[in-house]
Amino acid sequence: MRRLTPLAGLLLSASVAGCGLVPSAEDQATDVARGKARRMGNVLRGANSLSAPQDLAHRASELDDADVLKVSGTSPETGGVRLVVRVEGQGGESANGDEVTVRRCFELAIDRNAEFDTVPPQVPCPSNAPLTFAPWPKAPALPSEARLREALPSVPRGGRADETGIRAAVTRMRLDPAIDAAYLTEGDTVGLALTVRPLHAYGALDCVLVRVAPGETAVFTPSTIQRMPGEGGCSAGNAISPMPPPH
Repeated sequence: MRRLTPLAGLLLSASVAGCGLVPSAEDQATDVARGKARRMGNVLRGANSLSAPQDLAHRASELDDADVLKVSGTSPETGGVRLVVRVEGQGGESANGDEVTVRRCFELAIDRNAEFDTVPPQVPCPSNAPLTFAPWPKAPALPSEARLREALPSVPRGGRADETGIRAAVTRMRLDPAIDAAYLTEGDTVGLALTVRPLHAYGALDCVLVRVAPGETAVFTPSTIQRMPGEGGCSAGNAISPMPPPH
């Protein structure tokens, strides 16, 4: 006589086996939180304008609504900076049909010599309250168009712009030292670019361009796209021969 395996036993075995293959809603939520922490680490490793531990922690607190609970180290160039951050993740539905939300802590290692895009380890969450930070210092204001037109020497038609005279006029304006000035002479025209670099390396530059030519002084600001790092929009050359507007 053949022996029959109870159907309930088969169903139970399949159920148990399936549980081992499908991550729980909490595991899914933790993976989402880990992914956020991983992206945060990449952003911070690419923030070349930031090196002080407190500045990196401040920047981390602005990403993905993260809580920064601990900061240690010296700088990304000498030994690295370590941050313990707490981030939130959402997973699939739990047994009662609700979405699961977890808050997990991870340690971010910000080291210029370390491998990029590393998976941060999960660590126990410190019991202290999240760290708080003072507002970022305000960037210096660029001079207005009216002030530039008043300060810079104009050139009559048939004349020739003088870079030395324009440099001296800018010096007399006593601009904030954080404002970079670049000059270029092409033929009878001088281009001037006054630029304030963003605190975060990936942000748009703040600049104003001046073209001093015979019979005309033009003052303008390039588009945001042209002011992104590497685009060349905030150059003295762009002051002389402006790029066409982006499409």
